[in-house]
Amino acid sequence: MSLLGVLLGLPGAIHATEIKGAGATFPSAVYRTWAAGYEKEHGSKVSYLPTGSGDGVQRIVAREVDFGATDSPLSPADLAKYRLVQFPMAVGGIVPVVNLHGVGANQLKLTGDVLADIMRGAVTHWNDKRIAALNPELSLPASPIVRVVRAEKSGTTEAFSKYLSAVSPEWASGIGHGQLVKWTGHVLAVEGNDGIVKALKDTQGAISYVSYDRVISNKLAAVRVRNRAGQFAHASDEAFKSAVQESDLHKKGDETASLLDQDGSMSWPISVTTYVLVDAQPKTAAGARDALQFLYWTFLRGDSLIRSSGLTPLPTAVQARLVHRFLQVRPQDGQPLNFYSF
Repeated sequence: MSLLGVLLGLPGAIHATEIKGAGATFPSAVYRTWAAGYEKEHGSKVSYLPTGSGDGVQRIVAREVDFGATDSPLSPADLAKYRLVQFPMAVGGIVPVVNLHGVGANQLKLTGDVLADIMRGAVTHWNDKRIAALNPELSLPASPIVRVVRAEKSGTTEAFSKYLSAVSPEWASGIGHGQLVKWTGHVLAVEGNDGIVKALKDTQGAISYVSYDRVISNKLAAVRVRNRAGQFAHASDEAFKSAVQESDLHKKGDETASLLDQDGSMSWPISVTTYVLVDAQPKTAAGARDALQFLYWTFLRGDSLIRSSGLTPLPTAVQARLVHRFLQVRPQDGQPLNFYSF
């Protein structure tokens, strides 16, 4: 049980209803796990459409869903503009993955600048001397590198491109970062983390980037990336926790603090926090209560359900502060939310 569960107690059964969410594909498997656990325990159905972070923000801004999910946190100004409340939900990692004959998981090693040059099309073949110098023990083919990228607005792309911008001046000046970037040269563009997985498996010589849970569930060949400490780290729960411990998320309680390229010998350099957005001023308390009860439940029960899933729970100190975030939701009808009273 999380610290919130200890502080506030566990709920009982509630009435059946349907709660609708949409957005980030990065945490979608975890939301499905939480939805199944919540329905089993309380009888309420939670449907979640993994449509991408950009779409998740658009849908909650339009009030088409009960909650929108994004891997790119909104600024305080945007939260105020769109009348939204933002909750950090979990921590995970974005992982470069390859489909190379004879290269298994965590065998290929890349530095951030070489990874950036591959992804911007400046390094075009797998036997390039810079890749070979980092991997003298591997027999790399002379085949072309095929870049598989996200076609839609994506928080995964934004975090990945932010990392590449931080480690490569050429990337920063030539491509930059965003949920949708202008890739140079020919790329294979597909939608969603799951679409990336299929295209990667179907394409020999491919490289792409996916959430760590897809690496686990699909047994993909993850790449090791040199971190700020100079170590070739591999993605893992421990590596994400190390990044959190070194970041201002842990040190200062800044929920939107970057986890990218943090100190620590184990830290995974492309670690990210994923978020949920809800209406700050719903028309009625009754209309907002179900979604808030589900989100509150994820902090009470959700930690145990995502263990070994590829995402890592937030530090308990951060979770404990979030109870006050729920109180920022103010229904227009003035009725109490009672999100903690099931």
